[in-house]
Amino acid sequence: MPGADGQRPSDTELLRRHVAGDAEAFGELFRRHRDRLWAVALRTVCDPEEAADALQDAMVSAFRRAADFRGDSAVTTWLHRIVVNASLDRLRHKAARPAVTGDEQAFEALVTQGADPASAQDARLDVDAALRILPPQQRAALVLVDMLGFPVADAAVILGTAPGTVKSRCARARARLIPYVAHLRGNRSASESVSPSQGGDP
Repeated sequence: MPGADGQRPSDTELLRRHVAGDAEAFGELFRRHRDRLWAVALRTVCDPEEAADALQDAMVSAFRRAADFRGDSAVTTWLHRIVVNASLDRLRHKAARPAVTGDEQAFEALVTQGADPASAQDARLDVDAALRILPPQQRAALVLVDMLGFPVADAAVILGTAPGTVKSRCARARARLIPYVAHLRGNRSASESVSPSQGGDP
């Protein structure tokens, strides 16, 4: 969907076209950022079905609320904020019972199975299980900063909180995960296991 000058339109231009009635613009915008939006939803809710529902809810919301976008942040930041909020809403709806105890037991069961540290698939399962232990707000902060590489300032905008709060949540999340991930990783550092892509402040 090139612009009049033959260049690929910006995210802002695509959103403007969508608001103006272009039937293809929003789909192009979504395809452009789908992988990272999906990663945010999946890592935040730690359940593929719930993540798919959260992403769908978020995109329906973004589609309908596009005219409300004021340009105070990047379009991608706006989209990520909507996805995070939809994911946290899903978690709140499931929070009829405390999840920490059961998830810790499930994680310990996984540890005793002796997963092969050399297996990337096993490592991903281990990290996913560990993430479920975290409170939702800490999980969302850790996913954005440590796993997806967002600077703390950008993560703060997405989460609608102060940068210091994001740093604090990440620090608490890392401290809580270290015993689990370090135990599984043996010689590898916990930060390597929890943070496949580094980003933001430590």
